[in-house]
Amino acid sequence: MKPITICWLRRDLRLEDNAALYHALKSNYPVLVVFIFDENILQKLANRADARVTFIHQQLTKIHAALQKNGSSLLIKYGKPEEIWPAILKDYEVKAVYANRDYEPYARKRDDGLAEFLISEGINFHTFKDQVIFEKDEVIKADGKPYTVFTPYYRLWLKTLTDFHVQSYPTEKYFNNLLQLEPLPFPTLKDIGFVQAQQKFPATNFELRLKNYDQQRDYPAVDATTRLGLHLRFGTVSIRRVVKEAQRQGADKWLSELVWREFYMMILWHFPHSAQQAFKPVYDNIIWRNNEQEFKAWCEGKTGYPIVDAGMRQLNETGFMHNRVRMVVASFLCKHLLIDWRWGEAYFAEKLLDYDLSSNVGGWQWACGSGNDAAPYFRVFNPALQLKKFDPKMEYVYKWAPEYKLPTLPMPIVDHTFARDRVLKVYKKALQP
Repeated sequence: MKPITICWLRRDLRLEDNAALYHALKSNYPVLVVFIFDENILQKLANRADARVTFIHQQLTKIHAALQKNGSSLLIKYGKPEEIWPAILKDYEVKAVYANRDYEPYARKRDDGLAEFLISEGINFHTFKDQVIFEKDEVIKADGKPYTVFTPYYRLWLKTLTDFHVQSYPTEKYFNNLLQLEPLPFPTLKDIGFVQAQQKFPATNFELRLKNYDQQRDYPAVDATTRLGLHLRFGTVSIRRVVKEAQRQGADKWLSELVWREFYMMILWHFPHSAQQAFKPVYDNIIWRNNEQEFKAWCEGKTGYPIVDAGMRQLNETGFMHNRVRMVVASFLCKHLLIDWRWGEAYFAEKLLDYDLSSNVGGWQWACGSGNDAAPYFRVFNPALQLKKFDPKMEYVYKWAPEYKLPTLPMPIVDHTFARDRVLKVYKKALQP
């Protein structure tokens, strides 16, 4: 066996402008690109036609084809990483493993375990920043503590940003350092226990959507958002390319949304408990009603509130929901129905194509009031006013919940004024010193 370097792809499903791949290709040994379908993650997915798995498989097919053009191949494995890696080391003489960092609690534990194992085998494990512009402690307060409020974090993020931070990694220059080998077996979705989803996936041509983003982004009937969430989640587009384009077009509002993404990743890194518990611990004192029938009605988009129902139907059918509507439906679940934000977070985790733990938890805790820099507990979105303001002609509602065109309208599951009074009393009691 000849010695090699491995580049392990995870949330960075592309060959171009990939930090770990770039550094691996500049190492002393030919590079084998590896992807592991992680059984620890996949076994938790209830839907065998999960569209995200189909999306990953499609991206790997493209990567495999690109590697073959360069005389190499993609090694794909299915199983638990802690069992896969010892098997890989038996098949190859691995000198080093390169990967891009992942900041979620499970990923950190997985990577810490792998680093320990590789070191025991005399193999270096190198990790790099790739899915964010700034990570961990790179944008922090003067006293060394992490920001917990977005605006000052955002200001320092912008102040810290230079051309260096958005420079791409020219991986293509070094493709001749890929390990030359015959095509390796490429598993089908069926091989890993899944079936093809019929979902359509958004393209990555976001550039044309930035011009009117700030004026139109809040109107769900207008197809005015970039739909890049899925691609950023799985790294099929480089964050450096995206931020550079936002700068070039002066798309400040959209850039701020990208910074929110990094803010929430930074929060999860410093406060991993917030994935399961309220960021503000006092909010764990709230006594939730957790009515299962009402939760079912919310999930199915049968609450009697047009914008809530349209949003949930859009989510269930497409795996996407407009961001303005996400705020409304999340607030409705927590505050109108007094159902634990974790129930909603878990439902979104199951359905959203662009599901990202840090952003999803951050968004839900914001809506609930329990998160950092969250909406105050007494702010209760009025779904009727939100509809009037952001879908005045009911175009979005009629598309996803057409029964609202009929003369007899569905009955609301709860009265807004009653629900608002109820949640304020419950929250006040829980939050009082």
